Amino acid sequence: MVSLSKTIFKAYDIRGIIGKTLDAGVARQIGQAFGQAALAKGERTVVIGRDGRLSGPELAAALAQGLQAAGVDVIDLGVVATPMVYFGTHALDARSGIMVTGSHNPPDYNGFKMVLAGEAIHGEAITSLYQRIVDHDGSSAATPGSYRTHDIRAAYLERIIGDVKLARPIKIAVDCGNGVAGAFAGDLYRGMGCEVIELFCDVDGNFPNHHPDPAHPENLQDLIRCLQETDAEIGLAFDGDGDRLGVVTKDGQIIYPDRQMMLFAADVLTRHPGQQILFDVKCTRHLAPYITRSGGQPLMYKTGHSLVKAKLRETGAPLGGEMSGHIFFKDRWYGFDDGLYAGARLLEILTREADPSALLNSLPQSDSTPELHLELKEGENVALMDKLRSDAEFPGHEQIITIDGLRVEYADGFGLARSSNTTPVIVMRFEAETPDALVRIQGQFKRVILAAKPDAVLPF
Repeated sequence: MVSLSKTIFKAYDIRGIIGKTLDAGVARQIGQAFGQAALAKGERTVVIGRDGRLSGPELAAALAQGLQAAGVDVIDLGVVATPMVYFGTHALDARSGIMVTGSHNPPDYNGFKMVLAGEAIHGEAITSLYQRIVDHDGSSAATPGSYRTHDIRAAYLERIIGDVKLARPIKIAVDCGNGVAGAFAGDLYRGMGCEVIELFCDVDGNFPNHHPDPAHPENLQDLIRCLQETDAEIGLAFDGDGDRLGVVTKDGQIIYPDRQMMLFAADVLTRHPGQQILFDVKCTRHLAPYITRSGGQPLMYKTGHSLVKAKLRETGAPLGGEMSGHIFFKDRWYGFDDGLYAGARLLEILTREADPSALLNSLPQSDSTPELHLELKEGENVALMDKLRSDAEFPGHEQIITIDGLRVEYADGFGLARSSNTTPVIVMRFEAETPDALVRIQGQFKRVILAAKPDAVLPF
């Protein structure tokens, strides 16, 4: 038996290592605590599902037992993508759901993404589950909850196929990295009228080909090769649980999510003129002007899929997106992040063009870095960011945005440093109009970080 560790209760979800910080016993405790929280909000039913990880069946079964012990009825969707659990909380008679997923983490990880009474929980709502477990007296409900399985596949696919219409047939390549999206992506896009080349779409929790995380270029090389060697026009890639989208053009260019958001925003704003479009602090500086030119109001916000979902609900914005690949459509959809649906919406836009890659490659961009990580000890990241906020000076800057870390804007670029909410890391990203400007901005960040922490090992 693994003993309960507070470290698995993260900012946006619960995540641990199988056999070290997470096992069936912990899963059962989490289920019972979540069930009690659901009942406190007047919810009596919880939808659950799991991705393709090897530890999924055991954890999902224990989770269900915990929920039932709290007196909650369980609807088990089986092996599904994370957005299909979210979809279940809209399509079924249940507003709460738990997905057993390790997302894009290594194979020995697993965890839980949660929706409670219609809201993706984060922060204190997650740590309060830990406290519920600690305070629990070991009792169970006098009448345990019921358990039933439900196949949501057809309803989910039909909902998207009924909503998204292609302007013409298109041949695409899809790389699911042996993640759970592989069980659905091919059928979805064929159902929309695509010809589909499938790469690594057999679900295998060992991830034998490459890691299912399209945020990293090394995981997109097979897809790039496929586009070079076949007559497919565009490539789509998905993370391990199907809630994030990666895009590759015919000529091998990676279209990162902040540039995807330009097309999505322009399209959504034709139906919602003047509305706010939400994006996180890691996104390109070209996105806000693009939204403005398209008739919308750009709104920069904190990073974190649960935080963006909450802000989307608060503002009524029809679209939100993160650099990490979480795209949230409230226009024609439900406001949750769904890589498969985002892929469908992108194909709807691209099939209006004779050359989809030309449209994608024409989107504004600058020299930029991917996410860079400064690895630190537990707690050091928060202390370092506090010191930078109080002491750091950036000569020549135009604006410093502090909604999430420090985003320093210059006339010719920006630099970002923010504390990760899930690991002891400072996340950095840089963008500039010229290579020289990129070096200059990185140099300023290097100077202030080393002044605050002389032994920091910087990734640039």
